[in-house]
Amino acid sequence: MLMANCGAVEEDTTETESSVVLMAAATTPMTPKTKRMVVKEDDAHHPYAFHVSGPRNVASPNWRDLISSSWKDPNYKRTVMACFIQAAYLLELDRQENRNAQNALAPKWWIPFKYKLSQTLIDERDGSIFGAVLEWDRAAAMSDLVVIRPSGAPKAVLALRGTILKSLTMRRDIEDDLRFLAWESLKGSVRFSVALEALQSVAKRYGSSNVCIVGHSLGAGFALQVGKALAKEGLFVDAHLFNPPSVSLAMSLRNIGEKAGFAWRRLMSMLPQKNEPLILNGDEAEKGPPSPGSGSGFRNWVPSFYGQNQKSSVDLRKWVPHLYVNDSDYICCHYTEQDGVNEKREVNNKENNSPGVNTIPQAAAKLFVMSKGKQKFLEAHGLEQWWSDNLELQSAIHSSRLISQQLKSLYSIK
Repeated sequence: MLMANCGAVEEDTTETESSVVLMAAATTPMTPKTKRMVVKEDDAHHPYAFHVSGPRNVASPNWRDLISSSWKDPNYKRTVMACFIQAAYLLELDRQENRNAQNALAPKWWIPFKYKLSQTLIDERDGSIFGAVLEWDRAAAMSDLVVIRPSGAPKAVLALRGTILKSLTMRRDIEDDLRFLAWESLKGSVRFSVALEALQSVAKRYGSSNVCIVGHSLGAGFALQVGKALAKEGLFVDAHLFNPPSVSLAMSLRNIGEKAGFAWRRLMSMLPQKNEPLILNGDEAEKGPPSPGSGSGFRNWVPSFYGQNQKSSVDLRKWVPHLYVNDSDYICCHYTEQDGVNEKREVNNKENNSPGVNTIPQAAAKLFVMSKGKQKFLEAHGLEQWWSDNLELQSAIHSSRLISQQLKSLYSIK
């Protein structure tokens, strides 16, 4: 800033004269106008300013979108959704840094796409902003001759941020991180109920097909569970989840239990069948269904405990969220493990030959994986990678072991 004030100094000014000029500028008292200029220049070069760190090659909606909508391009949609999540982060940072409407950073991340802020989601425990509802701004779109909403553009988006390691909100963020780590569930959090209520509201107002939920890191964990809760009500919203958490103590214990159950079923499948006299005598064979204490009863109890023996739901439509993971990010990399449900079904079919046994639809998600080799954690877990120009999603699979565990309850009646 001081060097900018010296721009009028002539090129042939001597070193002594330049020093005098600098000293004079340094000792000149700052007027309110000067302070506003300094703040404005600092904001212009802020690392989180949209024009500094935002996407480079993403155009704002215009009349051409009425003919060929950019929202039909998956890359464009992914980029915009990531920008909306960044806005949710910056809403909290703007609050912490006491920014006003004139110098706030967050609005620059939704205004170019013709959206407006309609609601902020606040954690009543500390007053922090953990999410926002953005709605299509018809007036702003009309000013650029976009007379109708482009095809594929949602009417409303619920964006949920992840953890911010700053003292003002860090405690509550980490509290929810530990909640997920311990129980793989966020339903006990204040944020879950607030987010679910907000999503239900916009889904009923605009229709679930016109609503989208997005989140990053911890926010992706909330988005997945909130979207799942809404899907159980028969409302299926579009979901885009970036770096969702996949590591928890509950998941580890469940994996151990499933491996033990699978080993038990394999063992029992190698034993003689019930109609062979080595195991059952004639009297036992005529008794009908086995008792809960029998071996076959335990075989049936194990898959039932994990929801594999539940009756199929009448509505077999699937809620298929979009998950974006980096295989170098140890927080979300477990989503890349392929689903082993087919092998388990083969064993179950050998054990349950009754035609009355219903099968459960395989839970699915559109899972996009970025693989750039070894990366530092902050780079692999960062949100900025998802709107970068050199982004390469090397593979896309539609099912994973972890997502099947998390979504299979949607297709069963409890």
